[in-house]
Amino acid sequence: MEDLLKYIVEGLIDTDDIKISKRTGHHSITLDLRIPQSEAGKVIGRNGRVVKAIRDVLGIVGARQNKRVHLEVNS
Repeated sequence: MEDLLKYIVEGLIDTDDIKISKRTGHHSITLDLRIPQSEAGKVIGRNGRVVKAIRDVLGIVGARQNKRVHLEVNS
């Protein structure tokens, strides 16, 4: 799951300064994405469209594992 997120974000931003941490529960996974402030707009997108699409993809992958996936973007 972290590898998929890293692959998607690396394609969007111009730096390799990406940190991903993962917290798991019984039925959920929370991914914390840390990126530089200057690159946050590229990941969030206009009106949050890009980050919503990333969350949708991660949600589909999580559903196959019977997990709910939450993504938090911090810069």
